Amino acid sequence: MSQQQTDEQAPPRGHVRVVYLGPVAPHWRVDSDFGDRTVIEEFRQRAMARLLLLPPHDPQFRRNRERVVRDAERENLLLDWDLGLPEDDGTS
Repeated sequence: MSQQQTDEQAPPRGHVRVVYLGPVAPHWRVDSDFGDRTVIEEFRQRAMARLLLLPPHDPQFRRNRERVVRDAERENLLLDWDLGLPEDDGTS
């Protein structure tokens, strides 16, 4: 079995939820339901560095959001977004 097949079948290492707090900075909070505390904290620091001063309507947000998504994929973390919009499931 190749390393790629092993990675694809490995259970997630944790779960994180990125929550939009509103128009006043800090705009974001990163919560976790489960996972290694060190992995989650390192991910949180990187995500916050990318998102800290960006509200969801900022043009830079979309690019940085994709970077956060790729980071979560590399770390094998489940990722949810809560942008405070009931119709937004976090996938757009």
